[in-house]
Amino acid sequence: MGIKIIANNKKAYHDYFIDEVYEAGMVLTGTEVKSLRLGKVNIKESFCRIKDGEIFINNMNISPYEQGNRENVDPTRVRKLLLHREEINKIIRKVEEKGLSLVPTKIYLKDSRVKLEIGIGRGKKLHDKRESLKQKEADREMAKAFKNVRHGE
Repeated sequence: MGIKIIANNKKAYHDYFIDEVYEAGMVLTGTEVKSLRLGKVNIKESFCRIKDGEIFINNMNISPYEQGNRENVDPTRVRKLLLHREEINKIIRKVEEKGLSLVPTKIYLKDSRVKLEIGIGRGKKLHDKRESLKQKEADREMAKAFKNVRHGE
């Protein structure tokens, strides 16, 4: 069936150098899945925490489903992420040893299952963010110039 991206966290790539990404499932209720399919989710302010050898996502806002009266749960509740034990151990080692952060980068549907992509990232300093913006602007200018040359302008 393929992949349908529901939400991207562009702020994560602006604030962190993302080194590795992992695909994780999530423990969700039925109304949360229905709301996600409608695209009513915000992961900009969300973050991941490791507790008792498990990984949880905090502050991810899934808006309540309109037709799901009493079945709806708290929109920003803590949700457990589903990963293989080896992946969890590898992530825990990396986050503890280097002071790296675990950041959600995107949420998507893969073969009708909700998946969350989490990245291990190092925080950017202010000068790194400026450098990223300069590079992005230079790439944009180059693409624009190349487009004009191709069209014979």
